[in-house]
Amino acid sequence: MKRILVTGGAGFIGSHLCERLLDLGNEVICLDNYFTGSKMNIIHLINNPYFELIRHDVTMPLFVETDEIYNLACPASPVHYQYNGIKTIKTSVMGAINTLGLAKRTKSKILQASTSEVYGDPEVHPQNEAYWGNVNTLGSRACYDEGKRCAETLFMNYHNQNKVRIKIARIFNTYGPKMNSNDGRVVSNFIVQAIKGKNITIYGDGSHTRSFQYIDDLVDGLIKLMDTPDSFTGPVNLGNPAEITISALAAMIIRMTGSKSKIVYLPLPEDDPKQRKPDISLAKKELGWSPKVDAETGLAKTIEYFRKNLK
Repeated sequence: MKRILVTGGAGFIGSHLCERLLDLGNEVICLDNYFTGSKMNIIHLINNPYFELIRHDVTMPLFVETDEIYNLACPASPVHYQYNGIKTIKTSVMGAINTLGLAKRTKSKILQASTSEVYGDPEVHPQNEAYWGNVNTLGSRACYDEGKRCAETLFMNYHNQNKVRIKIARIFNTYGPKMNSNDGRVVSNFIVQAIKGKNITIYGDGSHTRSFQYIDDLVDGLIKLMDTPDSFTGPVNLGNPAEITISALAAMIIRMTGSKSKIVYLPLPEDDPKQRKPDISLAKKELGWSPKVDAETGLAKTIEYFRKNLK
């Protein structure tokens, strides 16, 4: 049994990861400050004797004993990370420093949940790990993009200087049950609007593309990455290369929900990427990982979740 710390453990991805790690026979410490996470995501785990919940902000040092650390703490949707850009940067940078310091002291292996946003509005397609990105350092999204880029740099420096055992995952768009209904992400937005019979709002002309992976596939990838030999640090892309236009996604969700919603088009936000598609060759080679859940199956489960939980 390993003792595993999951920062941001009450969030969308973190709560699914906590469940899976417990199912695999580990002791799990879930840490969250509930800025975007919710206690309801992990309330069913409270009575598990191998689950521990700590309310804490990763911008402050933490002192626990661990074998592995998954650093997921950071608001990840534009609505939330732009709410307080300074706080977002501090969470990424100070959170990395504090969790890396903990990993150094405890000799834990540590995984950084980075993001496809480090590629910015990409000039290469699909994006592979060798691409340095195209990010506007002064834009409205920079608090998140640059915070995550700096966190990657910190991880690599702690590895090179202090021999900390690191893993870096670059996570592409992920969806599934437990998504926050008001987080502004496209899948949750469209499903909530469709179920409520409201207009489906597309920013831009709908021709821009995204690649969406179901949460179970991502959790598989994170655990497989953590279990790779110490010599492999990443970064490694974790995403579904099945690319879809935003207009096609909206049409699919309208069909699957049986909604009468109409599609309306609004201006594209600043620095919003036109294309997003991962090259997952490295994940296939080093992790033996590729996504298994197709869009119809994943969206059906997500729609069912929102039907049950929307108020």
